[in-house]
Amino acid sequence: MTAELQNTDKLEAELDPEMHFRPLLPTAAWLVAGLLFALSCFHYYTAGFGLLPEQTHRGIHLAFVLGLIFLVFPTVKRGAAGVPRASLLRPAGIGLHDWLLMAAAVVTALYVPWVFHDLVFRVGNPSLIDVIMGTLMIVVLLEATRRSVGWPLSVIAIGLILYALYGRSFPSIFIHPGNSWNAVVNHLYLTSQGIYGIALGVVATYVFHYVLFGVMATRIGLGRFFIDLATALAGRFAGGPAKVSIVASGLFGMISGSSIANTVTVGSLTIPMMIRLGYPRHFAGAVESTAATGGQITPPIMGAAAFLMIEYLSLPYQTIILAAIVPAFMHFFGVFCQVHFEAKKLGMRGLTATELPNVKTVIKRDWPTAIPLGVLLIVLFSGFTPYLAAFWGITACLVVGLTNRNPMVAVAFLAALAAEVELDILTEWAGLLPLIGASIAVSAAWTIRDRDSDGTRRLFQVLDAFVVGAKYAISVGAAAATVGIIVGVVTLTGVGFKLADIITSLAAHLAALFDFLPALLFDAAGLTLFFSLVMTAIVCILLGCGVPTTATYIIMVTIAQPALGKLGVAPLVSHFFVFYYGVLADITPPVALAAYAGASMAGADPFKTGNTAFRLALAKVLVPFVFVYSPAMLLVTKEFTWPAFLETTAGCLVGIVMLAVALTGYGLTRLPPWQRLLLGLAAVMVISPNREATIIGLVLAIPALVSQLAAHRRAAAPLATGA
Repeated sequence: MTAELQNTDKLEAELDPEMHFRPLLPTAAWLVAGLLFALSCFHYYTAGFGLLPEQTHRGIHLAFVLGLIFLVFPTVKRGAAGVPRASLLRPAGIGLHDWLLMAAAVVTALYVPWVFHDLVFRVGNPSLIDVIMGTLMIVVLLEATRRSVGWPLSVIAIGLILYALYGRSFPSIFIHPGNSWNAVVNHLYLTSQGIYGIALGVVATYVFHYVLFGVMATRIGLGRFFIDLATALAGRFAGGPAKVSIVASGLFGMISGSSIANTVTVGSLTIPMMIRLGYPRHFAGAVESTAATGGQITPPIMGAAAFLMIEYLSLPYQTIILAAIVPAFMHFFGVFCQVHFEAKKLGMRGLTATELPNVKTVIKRDWPTAIPLGVLLIVLFSGFTPYLAAFWGITACLVVGLTNRNPMVAVAFLAALAAEVELDILTEWAGLLPLIGASIAVSAAWTIRDRDSDGTRRLFQVLDAFVVGAKYAISVGAAAATVGIIVGVVTLTGVGFKLADIITSLAAHLAALFDFLPALLFDAAGLTLFFSLVMTAIVCILLGCGVPTTATYIIMVTIAQPALGKLGVAPLVSHFFVFYYGVLADITPPVALAAYAGASMAGADPFKTGNTAFRLALAKVLVPFVFVYSPAMLLVTKEFTWPAFLETTAGCLVGIVMLAVALTGYGLTRLPPWQRLLLGLAAVMVISPNREATIIGLVLAIPALVSQLAAHRRAAAPLATGA
């Protein structure tokens, strides 16, 4: 297991831009590891025993995150970094300028919490020291973001800052009076509308905890359990490894929430298997990366979007994840269908019995690793806060990991927690301390009992998980704070409403060009909404290129979502729409990070892999349009009725199968071009929630279906006669 973890960590460090850390000398490595561990301990403690005041909590988180970035990310990423050398200008092998930037980041991040009690008198009238500190914070934040997640997000933020300053120089619709530098710094640094806003708050109070939980759950073997279980269940079917990739990525995505981490972890097993079975290399990489992006939309973690939606929509977490279930299933179903027909077309076999793990053996060996996920869901659906659920999920990981997945201890912990939930004393000292104390005592006793290296190794893996969990979170933290700059400029200048006006007015003009279409299928309002959705989707994908999904989602909620709101789209629906298209950027060329990670592991052409991945994800492309026009698919909207839900969902399922046949060119037999074209057009109409369009689509599909049945009978006839 340790070798597998080391190999996965190595692959992620190579393929994930947010994990490209510089090599460190032992002194610096121990310092960084200690700071990362302290950051995880801070969040673990506050999740269970109570968050600090808002500004203080966010300030401490930001100080850790920015300070660490300057220690672990080099100024310029070089292809082959040598071993660093310590000198007077490079203490502990890290440049003196990085130490100074780290100090500046820590001081400016903690300055706002320190003067918070005076902010009510200073907001709108910043002192000189406020402006100096704010200016320094903006500079170090933009540099930290550039180092950790690349240029795109920093460039967007700089462009918007210039827009806030020089609004008079912009074209008519974007013109505004402009602002002084003091006013910009005041808004971005001293108010809750900028750097210390919702984005940073969500990362500091929700996202970090679930990233840590995902790493902990993987460390105790839950990821392996999911992959082995998926292999045992799906591997025997045609094209088995590709289907294993889909099922395993869906399961693993529940605890990962990162497209690249999901691609690397599951793909390290499935991509070589697909290639050995005969799949083209680019197709193998595309299948894994497309399935892996499903982790971003799969409950209960969904990357960070679910937690952001809690803040933006003021809805319970349970409502968000219930709404995500059906669209997430549609994504995986769409990929599964294309993989199945591709396997049939290529004559792929499934895995043999000797190549498959035994289901009973897998469950018997690893089922205790699923206890932490069960604990998290029990606490979550009992009405407690998401961060308290994460606290107990992490605690369960500690217990299961340190006791070497002992089933009796795992069941006892689960039973004790369920009893405390039932007695409603989970957040009280009377219930909190005894269970934690008992857990620590049992775990320590179990570790000490194993006097050989096994107990020490388990303890080291737990400590390492706290370090790795913080590693994953520091780039997200910097991106969230920079998104705060973007949100701050939008609220300061009102540019979001101007963009909404541009999108809706342009959509109305485009709709007028198609007024010749039958009103039964396309009325003016419906066409305007359609073109608005198309333009919003394109903007989401473009802005998502090279930008973390969390950051993309927040930007689009601020800039593009208001346009959909103007057209009457419900907030929950519009938020899901922009989120889904933000995720698509991970597999959409020219900057498809997850697809390129899959291509690298498969040894395939990155651009070809990205194009194939986008084709495999076409269900994810179409489904957001469906739930905009028929919100019943999201289960929790006011438009939900069972007849509407069943009609919409059934149309989607049938249409996705038809689309998969058209795209792969194989159904019962190979399809000629005219059948593929006809079936593709019919599929889009069937997927549409418009009943008349669905009926027309089904009628259009009949000639292709009849031809397929006839061709299948002709092909089967010689076999039946023994010819």
